[in-house]
Amino acid sequence: MIQTVDLFVIGGGINGAGIARDAAGRGLSVILCEKDDLAQGTSSRSGKLVHGGLRYLEYYEFRLVREALIEREVLLASAPHIIWPMRFVLPHSPTDRPAWLVRLGLFLYDHLGGRKRLPGTRTLNLGRAPEGAPIKDQYRKGFEYSDCWVDDARLVVLNAIDAAARGARILTRTACTSARREGDAWRVEFIGPNGRETVLARALVNAGGPWVNEILTRVVGSNSRRNVRLVKGSHIITPKFWAGDHAYLVQNHDKRVIFINPYEGDKALIGTTDIPYDGAPEQVAVDEAEIAYLLAAVNRYFKQELCREDVVHSFSGVRPLYDDGAGNPSAVTRDYVFDLDANGAPLLNVFGGKITTFRKLAEHGVQRLRATFPDMGPDWTADGHLPGGDIDDADISRFINRLLADHPWLPRQVAQHYARLYGTRSHAVIGAATNLDGLGRHFGGLLYAAEAQYLAGHEWARTAEDVLTRRTKHALHLSHTEQAAFADWFVAQS
Repeated sequence: MIQTVDLFVIGGGINGAGIARDAAGRGLSVILCEKDDLAQGTSSRSGKLVHGGLRYLEYYEFRLVREALIEREVLLASAPHIIWPMRFVLPHSPTDRPAWLVRLGLFLYDHLGGRKRLPGTRTLNLGRAPEGAPIKDQYRKGFEYSDCWVDDARLVVLNAIDAAARGARILTRTACTSARREGDAWRVEFIGPNGRETVLARALVNAGGPWVNEILTRVVGSNSRRNVRLVKGSHIITPKFWAGDHAYLVQNHDKRVIFINPYEGDKALIGTTDIPYDGAPEQVAVDEAEIAYLLAAVNRYFKQELCREDVVHSFSGVRPLYDDGAGNPSAVTRDYVFDLDANGAPLLNVFGGKITTFRKLAEHGVQRLRATFPDMGPDWTADGHLPGGDIDDADISRFINRLLADHPWLPRQVAQHYARLYGTRSHAVIGAATNLDGLGRHFGGLLYAAEAQYLAGHEWARTAEDVLTRRTKHALHLSHTEQAAFADWFVAQS
């Protein structure tokens, strides 16, 4: 007999995982299907920021910025282990935007979203302030404002974990091959590691991101008046070249802004570009022109000039922005749009969105299905913690100290790593270990076998890459030889 569920979600990025979590928490039976790994596409290739989008004010996106700023506070409270405040220093270039305009934008940014937890903007004399030390002498004035950092791939995984804890079935490396209306339901066929399967679903959500239109035409056999515009955003990683845990935001000659963020302790994450893209999303890659563009933007402002050899890693993602007809890729809205086909069993297509507003997108999306599920529960995610985020007073430093008190043999760096990725679930990673040997084989850096085994058993990590690049960022700290040794071990454990 074919199983019947309330909701079938296609797409294991942040929007799909968020919708699955929201719906499961309302009491709906949910299946989420992802053809690759969770967050393997756009959702692990962002700028790693929960932010309002300061530059969107120039395009009069006031509603989007306000919603994002409100969500910034909600997400910070829900997951303080993977989201934390960061101060951004903006050196002023008088040849670009005038200082009064920048200050006005920052004033709006401070007050548009009901800021509560984060400190406001201040003006800096870069000749005297320590934040100005790495900046070239011609830039004398600057501003400092607040936003938040996020581990984007873990945000996706934590939503999936919470969805599963609430009864959802999460299927990774499982491709949805067909979805057709049959009576008052969708007959959905998919194939994964356990072979082919068919279910009936009372509603279908297409959260395919860059593949949303492909799913609509190839899998569902339909079309939509909506469309996505694919924009490539690339980042480079270099050694960190300033002191302090603050970030920088610099204006470029083309009016774009570039973020220069501290990353993984001793590195800098620099991006992003905005380039129209018409290739296959899975084949996206950084090109040399983008690397040169990002290096030039940094070198315009900083005394220590970066060269091509300083780039230790790069990555590129395709942002599926809702196509609003704007000519400039930077002006394309980051807002989200739903296309609900209610001619029979409902189909909800999700277009656009940004990582900061994923929770609100999910909430709004599930609300659109209330006619089909009139008895589902109320909105709930605004007050819910993500797994591991139930840290007293959201005080991560105190939590790390308590973790060390409970496990005094644990090196502080390892404790910090576990706390930042797993929060209150760190004890499950450590398990019954009473000394460092109890964590199992050490593969280099901060990676021990116990963590990899936890990820395989509890977070759908199926390959070495799942562990090293998405569930964690160990790949940035292990040599090629160490990574190969880990991959051999991981395969042998499977």
